[in-house]
Amino acid sequence: TYVFNSALAPALGMPLNPEVAAESEKLLSASLAKIESVWLKGKGRFLLGSLQPSIADLSFVCEIMQLEVVDEKDRERILGPHQRVLKWIDDTKNATEPYFDEVHSILFKVKEKLKKLQAERGAGANESIGRTTLHSKM
Repeated sequence: TYVFNSALAPALGMPLNPEVAAESEKLLSASLAKIESVWLKGKGRFLLGSLQPSIADLSFVCEIMQLEVVDEKDRERILGPHQRVLKWIDDTKNATEPYFDEVHSILFKVKEKLKKLQAERGAGANESIGRTTLHSKM
């Protein structure tokens, strides 16, 4: 909900919803704090203190990686206070390379597309981006 209401909506020709984004960010921050205090508190590098990533690690890292498409300063503000989560992301990435980048390649492409659209929109002084700016490959 945070990613959609703070980054993706304009690219799909929909208005941003700052209230929903703000509420979603609060929930996301609380969830990240809980992940650190419960699931990443052990000696292992992965969820539940494991030494190898589990399906839970792979599933959850895909959710967190969606933050790649939001503005860099917003991503830093959200993830910055959660150093164990950041280390866990790196550990999961390192344990699953080269597949990690392959799986998340679409996110990296969307991120670049959104940056380009944001720059164009900035030059066009709040013009609507329109529905045809992001095309699904599915």
